[in-house]
Amino acid sequence: MTTATAGAPPLLYRVADAMNALSMSRTVIYDLIRTGRLRTVKEGRSRLIPASAIADYVALLEREARGS
Repeated sequence: MTTATAGAPPLLYRVADAMNALSMSRTVIYDLIRTGRLRTVKEGRSRLIPASAIADYVALLEREARGS
């Protein structure tokens, strides 16, 4: 995960950290980004995933599982 202050969860995740957080492969993460299901931001040449985007994606999965 990207640098966070003492014990606070990170606000931005690198792709590798998002892979671990979501238990998904690199290919799946990039497919989610490409299709717009997982939001990202760019800082310089780095592609970062906001913690809020991960939470939004998990919420989307829960809504889809309920059929709403």
